[in-house]
Amino acid sequence: MKLTEADITLKGDKIIEHVPSIKDKTLRINLNENIYGTFSEIGAGQETVRHFFRTGGSSGTIAKAMSAYDKDFSDAIYGVEDDGRYVTESRLKKMLTHEVNIIEERLKRDKHPSKVFFSYANTVATIDFAKQFKGHGWVGIKYQVEPDEDYNEIILHIRFKENDARLQQETLGILGVNLVYGAFYKYNDPKKLLRYLYDNLDKDQLEIDTINFSGPRFANVDNRLMSLQLVKNGMTDAVMFNPEGKNVLPAAILYKKNILALRGSFRPVTKVNIDMLEKSHQMFLKENRVDKEKTLVVFEITLSNLRSEGEIDERDFMDRAELLCSLGQTVMISNFQEYYRVVEYFSSYTKARMGLAMGVNNLIDIFDEKYYRHLSGGILEAFGKLFYRDLKVFLYPMKDEDGNIVNSENLMVHPRMKELYKFFKFNGKVMDIPDVQEEHLNIFSREVLKMISKGESGWEEMLPEGIAELIKKNSLFGCNSETKQLTEHK
Repeated sequence: MKLTEADITLKGDKIIEHVPSIKDKTLRINLNENIYGTFSEIGAGQETVRHFFRTGGSSGTIAKAMSAYDKDFSDAIYGVEDDGRYVTESRLKKMLTHEVNIIEERLKRDKHPSKVFFSYANTVATIDFAKQFKGHGWVGIKYQVEPDEDYNEIILHIRFKENDARLQQETLGILGVNLVYGAFYKYNDPKKLLRYLYDNLDKDQLEIDTINFSGPRFANVDNRLMSLQLVKNGMTDAVMFNPEGKNVLPAAILYKKNILALRGSFRPVTKVNIDMLEKSHQMFLKENRVDKEKTLVVFEITLSNLRSEGEIDERDFMDRAELLCSLGQTVMISNFQEYYRVVEYFSSYTKARMGLAMGVNNLIDIFDEKYYRHLSGGILEAFGKLFYRDLKVFLYPMKDEDGNIVNSENLMVHPRMKELYKFFKFNGKVMDIPDVQEEHLNIFSREVLKMISKGESGWEEMLPEGIAELIKKNSLFGCNSETKQLTEHK
């Protein structure tokens, strides 16, 4: 908070960051004689532009405001979508591009040499009458910072959390103002711009699960790191990256899919992880109601276990995701600590059969009551959420201290959990992965990591083909130039 000479300060006062009100933001934009553009809003009224109108001085900012609600009108203006849908990223981009082209066509530069043009748009669906589908939408802005430069673009996908259409409309209006204001006045710090989208909003009103920056002002922005910020800041529970390494909308790839998930640190990914994937995938495809063409494998990395250890190393997470993507895998980075929350998340997008591939030690942890003390129903509530979707666990064996193989037949859970475990085992919810390569059972990511950092040799053979080369090339996980020379010399 900025203090003036007239302000009284007392010993012990703390500096508080000032959050501008919605009126402050709209007024600042309206009073800037150079900012000029259009608003196109579909699905939830004209809530964003309404704030600019009510503040006053909007005639110097708003060239046009419209809502093409009728589908035929919308198609005539913006074109027909291939999939026939209207609440899509493609539709939003067409809206932004169309309106910018009209501005450039109708407002000549020789008459408006100092104007910076913008087009704000949203296409959303609010909560339905039965209140079963809470609604979602795409919101974006295409704009200039200087009159003679190319346009920048910020596009985000939102999911409404409120249970009233009117409240959702108001929330969307505030978000829209925050986006327009942030685009012009916070573009130099995208991480702050992202946080400021929630000015005058609470995270239980709205979820932002995808965001993309493009244009000259964002040439150096890594959209994957920005997606990671969404999870880190609690704006969403999970973000996903496709095999090409690009951030994607979770709903777009999870919808109605059979999902097989593998959780781990993957620091780095080892031959054990790939063996677990291949064997469990073969078993999963043999299950009833599993369609090979609609099956998706997801490698999940959670941030939750690292929050207690201090600041999260964003680059480290992205390095792990990139290695997995290089193997052609889909990656999810989440805030989920417990497995049942992962399954709940997937269940919001698909009702099809799901599977979890994990090691014996992970299954033993699942049967540890301490992880469920925050639930009123304890471990029984968690297991109800975990297994009610006809989920199956594919169990990868491990070696105990004596070198004996431990699987679902001889693993040890707490005595109080024995009968519960037997129930799931008897009903076929837990299945052993057969024919594993026993030599892989001696490979542990943490040991590989130590070998890399110490410059020891032999770790390369523990990783899938091509991964060691990428680690050396990009100096990942402490593999610096000295380490590379040492391992190559050995």
